[in-house]
Amino acid sequence: MSDLDAFITGLPKAELHLHIEGSLEPEQMFEFAQRNGVAIPFASVEDVRAAYEFSNLQDFLDIYYAGADVLRTEADFRDLALAYFDRAAADGVVHAEIFFDPQTHTHRGVPFGVVANGLLAGMDEAQRKHGLTSKLILCFLRHLDEADAFRTLEQAQPWLDRIDGVGLDSSEMGHPPAKFERVFAAAGAMGLKRVAHAGEEGPPAYIHEALDLLQVDRLDHGNRALEDPALVARLARRGMTLTVCPLSNVKLCNVASVDVHPIDRMLKLGLRATVNSDDPAYFGGYIGENFRAIAQGRGLDRDQLATLARNSFLGSFLDDDAVAAHLARLDAYLEVV
Repeated sequence: MSDLDAFITGLPKAELHLHIEGSLEPEQMFEFAQRNGVAIPFASVEDVRAAYEFSNLQDFLDIYYAGADVLRTEADFRDLALAYFDRAAADGVVHAEIFFDPQTHTHRGVPFGVVANGLLAGMDEAQRKHGLTSKLILCFLRHLDEADAFRTLEQAQPWLDRIDGVGLDSSEMGHPPAKFERVFAAAGAMGLKRVAHAGEEGPPAYIHEALDLLQVDRLDHGNRALEDPALVARLARRGMTLTVCPLSNVKLCNVASVDVHPIDRMLKLGLRATVNSDDPAYFGGYIGENFRAIAQGRGLDRDQLATLARNSFLGSFLDDDAVAAHLARLDAYLEVV
């Protein structure tokens, strides 16, 4: 391991943009399919990996939803979550705020509680095992309608003491944030934090809608804000956190290569950018690989990498005392490496 690799691995960090269903590794897909008697359209792990070549977001989503079909029981969701947390802990993650897509599961007959209870069991086990804290964010699927989102929010009621926020994901193009203004207002009235995918494939106008109509507390992706200088200035002025996913951007052909990724430009423009893995089983790496890819591809130095880690705590939904404790831990690490 190089000195930079070791520095990145040891760097205390939070992950703020992780779809737990997107951490389903091919080996797990086969394991869960066999466990649950589910037929899958692949003959081998190698066939699955060969299918992980995407030209756009929708190509990815098609296989993502097919893979999720193997998840049927609380044990599946617990095991899925814990496998992610094991990898995250090995990458220096000390706090994670993970997305889950209940509609992906309830639409195929898996009860909301099976999903939530399984994930929460994995989260609790990760804290006991690794000391890794986590929060759960319920994402609405934007290709479905507002009424479906409201039904999902209603189904979530018994678990709201363990759900910290709502988000918006799935197919961005043609499904602007405005479509979900009322359900986000309802979630906000319940005291839930609000985040949304915007500006991944969608235009800067979608980011404006996420800010103005959804009243988001954090912006997922946000790359296309760079096309609008006034929007960049607004995001910087507000200290709005952007949960950037470099390997995902490249895999989905939104950025040509890591070598031209705008992460360092974001920092120079005063944006609170962070590094995350999005759907790591599908996009070629967990958070450590994302940090290493941009460090090499963009020539980031230790100070820039430390800023990205610092931003991850500042952008988290932890309380002020917990954020301060994590920042102190980060500062202590930087003093000795």
